[in-house]
Amino acid sequence: MSREEFMQSMTEIVGWGTKEEYGKLFDKVDVAQDGFIDWDKLTSFLLLTLYENEERAKATVVPQWKDLEFLPGKHKDTIQKVLFLKSLSCYLTISKEGLLGIWGENLKLQETLPITPDATKLKHLWVTSLVPLENVNKIAVAFTSKEICFYDLLSKEGFPCQYKLQGLKGTPICMDYWFDPLDTNESILSFGDVTGKVQAIIFMMATISLFERPASACENEEATVTINWAEVLSGRHKCCYTLKHELHHGEWVRQVTYNASLDAIISSTTNNTNTVVLAWRQKSKKHLHMTSFNIAQGIHAFDYHSRLNLIATAGINNKVCLWNPYVVSKPVGVLWGHSASVIAVQFFASRKQLFSFSQDKVLRLWDIQHQLSIQRIACSFPRSQDFRCLFHFDEARGRLFISFNHQLALLAMEREASKRVKSHKNAVTCVLYNSVLKQVISSDAGSTVSFWMIDTGQKVKQFTGCHGNAEISTMALDANGMRLLTGSTDGTIKVWDFNGYCHRTLNVGQEGAVNISQILVLKKTILVTGWDRAMTVFRPQNFNQSSIQPEEWKGGTQHQDDILCAAFSPPQTLVTGSYDGEIILWNSQTEKAHYVLHPDYQRLLTSKSDIKPQKLLDVGRGCPSHPTAEQAAPGGGSFETGTAGNNAVMRLCFLEARKDIAATGGADLVSCGGSGYVRFWNTFKKQLLAEFLAHSEGGSIIMATDKWNRYLTTGDLDGWLNIWNIEEYCLHSSENKVTQTPTLIRSFQPHEDQISSLEMCEPGGSSLVISSSADCSVCVTHVRGAAVWIFGQAKQWQIENCFSLPKEDNNLTKNKIQEESVREVPLLSKEELCLDPTEPSLFDEKNKDESTYNVRPPEVINLGIKYKKRTAHKQKAHNVYDSEVIQKPSSVFRSLSIGALKEVPEVNKPAFLLDPEKYFREEPEEECPRIPEDPSPSETLKAVFVEKNLFPKDFLDRERRAKQLCQEISSEVKIKRNKKQL
Repeated sequence: MSREEFMQSMTEIVGWGTKEEYGKLFDKVDVAQDGFIDWDKLTSFLLLTLYENEERAKATVVPQWKDLEFLPGKHKDTIQKVLFLKSLSCYLTISKEGLLGIWGENLKLQETLPITPDATKLKHLWVTSLVPLENVNKIAVAFTSKEICFYDLLSKEGFPCQYKLQGLKGTPICMDYWFDPLDTNESILSFGDVTGKVQAIIFMMATISLFERPASACENEEATVTINWAEVLSGRHKCCYTLKHELHHGEWVRQVTYNASLDAIISSTTNNTNTVVLAWRQKSKKHLHMTSFNIAQGIHAFDYHSRLNLIATAGINNKVCLWNPYVVSKPVGVLWGHSASVIAVQFFASRKQLFSFSQDKVLRLWDIQHQLSIQRIACSFPRSQDFRCLFHFDEARGRLFISFNHQLALLAMEREASKRVKSHKNAVTCVLYNSVLKQVISSDAGSTVSFWMIDTGQKVKQFTGCHGNAEISTMALDANGMRLLTGSTDGTIKVWDFNGYCHRTLNVGQEGAVNISQILVLKKTILVTGWDRAMTVFRPQNFNQSSIQPEEWKGGTQHQDDILCAAFSPPQTLVTGSYDGEIILWNSQTEKAHYVLHPDYQRLLTSKSDIKPQKLLDVGRGCPSHPTAEQAAPGGGSFETGTAGNNAVMRLCFLEARKDIAATGGADLVSCGGSGYVRFWNTFKKQLLAEFLAHSEGGSIIMATDKWNRYLTTGDLDGWLNIWNIEEYCLHSSENKVTQTPTLIRSFQPHEDQISSLEMCEPGGSSLVISSSADCSVCVTHVRGAAVWIFGQAKQWQIENCFSLPKEDNNLTKNKIQEESVREVPLLSKEELCLDPTEPSLFDEKNKDESTYNVRPPEVINLGIKYKKRTAHKQKAHNVYDSEVIQKPSSVFRSLSIGALKEVPEVNKPAFLLDPEKYFREEPEEECPRIPEDPSPSETLKAVFVEKNLFPKDFLDRERRAKQLCQEISSEVKIKRNKKQL
């Protein structure tokens, strides 16, 4: 299309714009000036223009910052390094005196460790630098004693020193470490010292061994191996070799880094000659080729952007210069604006922006393309004139760290929620893991259920409108994992198969909408809880219709407040937790309650009129730490019981792997909920063993544990997850309640809003945590630290590669728990008699007639009801129990003391002995309800089935014409044959 044709056509087709404007557009598209353009050229030009505009808009976006925050730490000297350790999902800080700080992803200080060489512990010994060796799970620390020590991060006891590199000619003051992500054996440790030397150690078998260990050290792997620098230079260690240059001529090397895209080691000094040196690696020879920049007055720091191929330098002359690594004569750009010496620079790589920080405590953000300052931040930094500053920007988490001597300040970016990947269109309410199909099942507030493959994150199916427009509040699987139960705010529970067929509807809410918080599927019953003082029960053996009504729970109403959760432990122990903090123990066989547990008191249930709580008696923990509800008085305590919801039990979980140690006093039940507390209970001795604050921010929390009860995961309202190691926590009873927290393995924030559900699973032997949130996402990660993957993201994962951490030995864990337990036989009460052997699933439908069941999708239920939130202080009639505590024997038979037998009181004869005819006479057999017969096919089929209707009409027409033609030809042949015979 020529220029004139293009202008005429665009004016007529588009309908707006002048011919001159379309002529200019034609000239821009016709770069080769051929006088003609086609559709491909036009679309390519438009796409490139839109891409450039998007990149330009992104570069000009000014981030919004939260208020400056100073992190409380224990450093007493200058902080030398701040970095994020991906393998452990934590931050590390180290100060000059050798104190290493370990911070969680929530920026809470978890631990501090002194890092000093074992040989010399002198007061003047300083730490100069630290780098992480993430491919081998180590850190390297440089000291003023001219040593570099390598510490192991995977050790259970602190960070032991594995290698000590000594004999260096100068004190190393800066270091950098790089490893090849495609071949983790290849890595480079580069460092600069006070004599102007830049040296590098190239490791060729890093994952096997950094240095060769002597035979004596191989016997004791925990022993520190001392490596002399002269041995490394001489080539004695075959697994590594060295490179070096001395182009800085005695000036202190302030910064050094190796960049893989340039394949060069970059270093800088404060001298005006050879200020920045690029030492290019030569592939054929083991030496370096050097080029250098000369910058007036020198620089304090530099940074390199691989995509822009630019080096930014922080000049002592108040200027920030941009350099092309291949052009050493002059900078390609100069950024003016600072009125004091620039002491730090760092690229904001994804936005093509640059941070710079000056001596007068002014932070600037630059647009690299336009070379303009787009943001100036002057916070209330410390006023000290003499300070040592460290600058680190964690781009992945939007956190900017600036240290002033021993103080660490944080500037956090405001989150951009719109960019987050979403698994559902609505808030996710529940998540389950189906171990049979190896699928993750998630539900949302829009009545949608999605199924995901745990191995790849791929969505395999989705059911929409399961409960009309009503929210799905909870889900559960049957014992076989082949039926899915969904509970909704419309007051119904539906039983589904995985083809989307609704088999039954259980009507929980007789009077309309209710809030179902949990569905508990037992052997003979289905229990439903949720903002009611009584449990709703369904008995599947009585299921003979598609719509089922609830039956009466024999135990009646025992809770004084709404029941929020429940848990079951075979063969018959059932526990329920309520809003007021009470946990009631039931016998699921008899459906009778027999004990109440509370953080402040306990009581035995004997009758419905006996409901007066009494103070905690002698159960091994002494006096109560908090006042009871009736005896609340001013006093200290870890939390106030008088505040509504402070003790609310949101989750209950039995530690099934600890059944053997329950009789000896170990914990077998965990509860969590209000105020962020987690509590460990012994249901055999009716004792609270431990409680600790899992989330200091307060508010309600939820939890989940793995199959072997090694890990406990807790989640809060802000989207934070804490993973605890409870493998050896509360294995024995103690006289006093334990308040010490278990080992915190990991603390991170995978979600932006409250966590609604947690699940732990072990596909392939790796312990994974699955979490759902109100931010519409479902995430999965490894308990020991790995990337957080979101179901629904564009890039799928391979579970064996993404979560390839060391597999846990489940048998070892089980044996350890069994060794901890004492072999004794518990004496059970009447309420704790064993149940029958294992029965088939509740939804085994061999003899069921499904001809009357409705196929989904069900009728749309548009309630249009806004559910009222529960008030913080609820006025209810609290009945009072008055009873005594049962002391149950728990010792072994040989320890029983035999004394004089007491006189047995006279026992009244039971009623069935006094009047046997009333109880044992034969009753006439009742007529069994008639099972409806299957309707005949003639009644159900709308029309006679014709097989030909399966084929397209044109296909049948062609077949009919072909048969007709064949018949005509055969008839003509017959006629001719007859004529010949005549």
